[in-house]
Order: sequence, then structure tokens, then C-alpha cells
Amino acid sequence: MNDFNISETGYYGEFGGAYIPEILFPPVENLRKAYSEILNDPDFQREFHALLCDYAGRPSALSLAERLSEKYACKIYLKREDLNHTGSHKINNAIGQILLARRMGKTRIIAETGAGQHGVAAATVCARMNMECVIYMGKTDVERQQLNVRKMNMLGAKVVPVTAGNMTLKDATNEAIRDWCGNSSNTYYVIGSTVGPHPYPDMVARIQSVIGKEIKQQLAEKEGRDYPDYLVACVGGGSNAAGTIYEYLNDLKVKIILAEAGGKGIDSGKSAATIRLGRVGVIHGAKTLLIQTEDGQIQEPYSISAGLDYPGIGPMLANLAKTNRAEVLAINDDEALKAAFDLTRMEGIIPALESAHALGIFDKRPFKPDDIVVVCISGRGDKDMETYVTSLLRNA
Repeated sequence: MNDFNISETGYYGEFGGAYIPEILFPPVENLRKAYSEILNDPDFQREFHALLCDYAGRPSALSLAERLSEKYACKIYLKREDLNHTGSHKINNAIGQILLARRMGKTRIIAETGAGQHGVAAATVCARMNMECVIYMGKTDVERQQLNVRKMNMLGAKVVPVTAGNMTLKDATNEAIRDWCGNSSNTYYVIGSTVGPHPYPDMVARIQSVIGKEIKQQLAEKEGRDYPDYLVACVGGGSNAAGTIYEYLNDLKVKIILAEAGGKGIDSGKSAATIRLGRVGVIHGAKTLLIQTEDGQIQEPYSISAGLDYPGIGPMLANLAKTNRAEVLAINDDEALKAAFDLTRMEGIIPALESAHALGIFDKRPFKPDDIVVVCISGRGDKDMETYVTSLLRNA
């Protein structure tokens, strides 16, 4: 059987590794030596799962979408990460990494955020654990995600608007790394997705694997078998996707579909379809697929969704695409908006724009009537209401 998990040196096939400046070698190496032992420690696991249950509200529901299932002639289940405390899957990772940081003796937390959900989750857990929190966020995202910025401020975090580059997630990550370089003795960098140097992609995937573990248990109860025919998730950096599929990576009877952000179209010059458009390169410490020019300069991505406009992709997901373990579909802005309104009006669930991209796959490919398809609804749409209202007004 093929093995799609990480190697001892931090690679998924040809992707991964730790391409870092010398100044970051000590904190990254300390984390690499500590993370697996801490994550596997029974006391850590007890505290982690207690917080997931009593604080984050897990397990999240696995809901049968009856009307969507009827429309698309298959059985569609929604993994409801939108029901978690703070409204997305990001709380799982924030709890796990901040507990780890505390066990490593760190007192200050920094994070990057795009759509704001990771920032809110980090700020929330820092408030719970009485830790200093600084969130880097691109100025473009600060302006289009004001609700989440206000939440982070209310929770006591300092939000730093980043004005470099396209002023989005890539640039926020750059600034967070600069901070970490100068403050690594007391600071822990909570990366929000399966990106960055080893061990971050593996660590985040393992923490988020609670999603797939719950899917197994819930499907066994609802369907009499613990696996679906298809798993579907949106991908930017890829943490909700990694968490959804982690338990099924080597189960080849389970097909994986990844929905990336097509923006205004693959060939429009305004897209974040990293897997379709990317070439092998290095970004933020990992070798992966990257949208870049012929001479290797990073091209600015675009998506209507603040959480998907990242020019790279997690190395695990790059490997799954390269080896054809996962099918990848690019969903453009209009397709994502349509999928969001369909879910809202047919199931009474307003999804995040990121999650809407995952739902957009149903208009692109057929399924069989007996197919069980599980879609990760990675977050709720509160933060995207202005975009949704603008779309309604434009089309009125």
C-alpha cells in the first residue's frame, strides 16, 4: 500500500523540509525535537481533548444534507466545523499548539491570519490561558474582515496590520516570521495551516485529525461503516482538508476531492488555484507548489475568500495532488457564491466563503446515487456577510 504520511526528514514525497535562515534554526529544531513527544504524552492528550470537548464544543455534528442530497443525487453529509467555538476548525489547532507552547515554557504567542478565523482562535485560547497574543494580518484583510478584527481586539490580542506586498495572508506570514526571528526565546509562532517548515505541516495535520477521527465514528453510527466514498474540503494552506483526510490517507477506497480558489478564472491572472497553476518552489520554509513567475518571483494570488488567497499549498496536499491521490477542482468566485446561497436556502446553513468552495464541486462533477460524500464545512459565514449582501444587491 502507498504511504502518504510524512518521512522522518519532514517530506511528503518531494515536498516539505525546512528551508529556513540560520537565525530560525534553533527554535525550529527545538520544536521538531519536542512536538511529537508532547503530542503523544497521555497528560497532554487528556488536557487537549478535555478542552476540545468542554471549551470548543466537540465533537462537531455530521449532518445529512437532505435537500442537497436530493438535488445532486447522492448522499451528502456535512462535517460541521462551523459549530465549533469561534466558528471554524481553527480552534482545534489553536488549543493544541498553545498547550504545546506552554509546555515548552513560552509566554508570548504570535500568529498570522487571513480571513481572521485563525487569529480569533489564537486570541481566544490566549485569553483562556492568560498569554500575550500578537496577530499579524494584511491590511487588505483587516479592511474586509472587520468583525474578526474587533473580536481579536476584544479578546485582548494586538492586531498588527501589514502593509507590504498585496497586504494579505502571505505578507502577514512574512511579518510573523520576522517577529519570531527576533523574539524566539519567549515567543511561540502558532502557524494556522499545514504550511511552513517541518514540523509545522505534520503537527497541524495531526492536531486537526480530530475531524477525521470523528467522521469515522459518526459514519459508523449513521451508515454502519466508518468510511465515505468521497471526502471533500477546500484548500488554501490546507489545514481543514488535512484534518478531514488524515485518517483516510492510506485507505484507497476513499477518494479525496480538494477545492481550490479559482478566483476570476484559472487563466484570468486573478486566481489562487495553486495546485493547477503552481510550480515547485520554496515558500515560508517548505518546498511545495507555488504560483510564481518564470524567474521564480511569487505571484500575488487572488480569491474572493480571504482564507484561500495564499500562493502556496501545504506540502502534504501538494504530494497528494502530484501522486493523483487527490482530485483537484478549481472553483471560481461566482461558483462559490452560488454554492453558498444554495446551502443557505436549502439547508439553513450560512457557510464561510472558504467552505463554499468545497460545496462548489457538486456542479462540476456527477456522483452515483449510492455514493456517500462528506464535505467539511470549515467555518461559518458571519465574517463574510458584507460580501454576501453585496452579491445579493448586485444581482437584484
